[in-house]
Amino acid sequence: MKIVSLLPSATEIVCRLGLQDSLVGVTHECDYPAGVDHLPKVTQTLIPHDASSRIIDTLVHERLQQQTALYSLNMPVMQQLQPDLIVTQALCDVCAVSEAEVQQAACSLPGAPAVVNLEPMCLSDVLECVRLVGAATECENQAEAEIASLQSRVQAVADRARKLDSHPSVVILEWIDPPFGCGHWSPELVRITGAKELVGCEGEPSQQVAWDTILQADPDILLLACCGFNIERTLVDLPFLRGLPGWDSLSCVRTHQVFAVDGSAYFSRPGPRLVDSLEILAHTIAPQVHPLPDGLPAAVSVL
Repeated sequence: MKIVSLLPSATEIVCRLGLQDSLVGVTHECDYPAGVDHLPKVTQTLIPHDASSRIIDTLVHERLQQQTALYSLNMPVMQQLQPDLIVTQALCDVCAVSEAEVQQAACSLPGAPAVVNLEPMCLSDVLECVRLVGAATECENQAEAEIASLQSRVQAVADRARKLDSHPSVVILEWIDPPFGCGHWSPELVRITGAKELVGCEGEPSQQVAWDTILQADPDILLLACCGFNIERTLVDLPFLRGLPGWDSLSCVRTHQVFAVDGSAYFSRPGPRLVDSLEILAHTIAPQVHPLPDGLPAAVSVL
């Protein structure tokens, strides 16, 4: 089976199922596990590589209004690869290749490859995505073993969270300029750790949030997990936050509880490493209760 992945998270799922050798094409953003970045790229983006966060936000809003995507398929490459299976998403028609374009491409390719759409909104949906890809690739047993392993790690965090004497409040920002609260699975991850997310809503898309809302929420912990950004790129926008009125009055700032994480690799990528995200988050919130597993990067204090 020749597989094309149109999502970094789907690429990680395929590889977790032991099918890395079956991958023949990936997106320009696929960078994990090692080796996938050398595969042919089947997507391209309209976002300039040096665009500021504000410009990216403007481009996204424009595309939402126009109902067009910021990503497109490289059809000559797709035609050369002739995949048997395309793994894509129907969650966001702006931040990935649109579902309509993928379906049109599949119909035009030799052999009419099967298309699996992943649309996770919460942690259990992410696990179900593993099951869907397992079924499409006839790797059901491997998928169930992977799901069981991930569920066991989630349960371990939940069990430890019951030992907390207090339940700190948290705000996760998925974007800085302008500020966006978290959504989808991230508030759920906070809840599992024994803390409380003050702005984001479980199972709902992330939303732009007024700075006054964050000031009024006054969280114990502020976590910067910018969508598609690593820590280095996230810190580029930190001066914008520091310049906002009331920044120095926030409890999390006064107690040095502001952290940055790699949103691209973890929190905004709904694949198996979302459980890594949970463990990183848990350790950040209560390091005395939640140890950081070997090999995972700790959140970085930015104060």
